[in-house]
Amino acid sequence: MRRFVFPGATAVLTGAASGIGEALVHSLARRGSDLVLLDRDAGRLDAVVAAVRAAHPDRQLTTYLVDLADAAATARVAEEIRQRHPAVRLLVNNAGVALGGRFDQVSLDDFGWVLDVNFRAVVQLTHTLLPTLRAEPGAHLVNVSSLFGLIAPAGQTAYAASKFAVRGFTEALRQELAGDGIGVTCVHPGGIRTRIAQNARVGGGVPAEEFETSRRQFEKLLTIDPARAAEVILRGVERRRGRVLIGWSARLPDLLARVAPAAYPRVLAFGLDRVAGDSARRLTTAPAAPTTRRPGADRAGKAA
Repeated sequence: MRRFVFPGATAVLTGAASGIGEALVHSLARRGSDLVLLDRDAGRLDAVVAAVRAAHPDRQLTTYLVDLADAAATARVAEEIRQRHPAVRLLVNNAGVALGGRFDQVSLDDFGWVLDVNFRAVVQLTHTLLPTLRAEPGAHLVNVSSLFGLIAPAGQTAYAASKFAVRGFTEALRQELAGDGIGVTCVHPGGIRTRIAQNARVGGGVPAEEFETSRRQFEKLLTIDPARAAEVILRGVERRRGRVLIGWSARLPDLLARVAPAAYPRVLAFGLDRVAGDSARRLTTAPAAPTTRRPGADRAGKAA
């Protein structure tokens, strides 16, 4: 498959008003792409658009205010994009939300909200816009999963479920679309410095003080500049990479999960203790389950 061509492309991007999405907007504009931007935050989206227009006045920008948790609203916007932009070369499903709390601390409504934004909207937009991707030679699809699409820590049942779903959907779709000449990339960001932890919804059963302490500690792990993440993603798109991992905080857990799928939580817990303290570990890892010692167990743990 030939390299992706950014100049003259129409790129559709969700979650465009902040974080990785905002950085992708600027990176795509510098590469010569026209932009169709989706977000629910009108003020932030307007600011992003103003900055791009000031720097790149020749770029075409279209914006849609939409809450992707609303399936009907998402369907309306997706259909309007399909009609107004019949040849989309790049679709980036980037928008995502988080929910703090163990499974027994969150409501099914909150759980469903995460699945709606992080997975259902990805499927819905991809399904509606797939004909426009097929109509544009050299098209590409990017779905942003997560570090938690590689590992599944305690306290993140909804988020991990949604991001593992994105990963599985994307990997299967990559095989289905290969014959159409459409590239498909699944992105697994590590500790990117975004507002997702700050904006996370808190389960009703989570004590506010406990969550706030854990959130502050967890944010210490978010060290990668979104602009750097955007460049890594777009280099992966250009080279038609099927899988893009961003940062050691994604690559190392991915390696551990593949080498020691049952033991990696203990190794990650040790690392989190060193970096962010016990409170971050309580948010993102589960206590190791008691096991019966068997020959080679210590050796396997060290290898992990």
